[in-house]
Amino acid sequence: MIDTTTEDAIRLARWTCSTGSNVQSRAAVVVQTGERVWSASAEGNGAVDALYEAVDRALTEVLSGHPRLLAYRVVSLGEGPDAEGRVEVEVAPPAGVEGPRGQGRYLGACQGTNTVACSVEAYVEAINAMLAEVHWAGATDVLPAAGAAAPGGEEGGPAASGDTGRRARQVDAPSVEYDDIDHEPSRWFEP
Repeated sequence: MIDTTTEDAIRLARWTCSTGSNVQSRAAVVVQTGERVWSASAEGNGAVDALYEAVDRALTEVLSGHPRLLAYRVVSLGEGPDAEGRVEVEVAPPAGVEGPRGQGRYLGACQGTNTVACSVEAYVEAINAMLAEVHWAGATDVLPAAGAAAPGGEEGGPAASGDTGRRARQVDAPSVEYDDIDHEPSRWFEP
């Protein structure tokens, strides 16, 4: 069982999205658990949809598909520009997953002033609630051992045959200060 307060839980390492009128929304995410790292990019119908699709693509092999979004709620907790909102998300396991893994409803929630950030954090929390079930034990162990080649031929290469926008790799997780991190999102996925 995954304890969602430990390094076994999937956490959103970083994300970016772009959206606007008359353009397709795009998002990219990096999610990790312990030393395992997955990344993906996607397009969607708005920033939240693009972020959810990017998380789904990154975790497709972990979850055996895309979680089904059952509910998405945003509630204002105050007035004015500094008011916090609360985002609540409910998901079910991917369609077609059989047995105990195919059952259940899982909740995630986040509150803050950035509704988009809270939306993706609540989604990841709901996925962690699903993965915390005993029948999902080992689901995040889908990557090769450290130093082994990823499917597709090279370390850090495509996570599946054909390039689907997903990348899976094993990394050392050094401790870094915020100012040491490359903050330019367009360079996050460069080899």
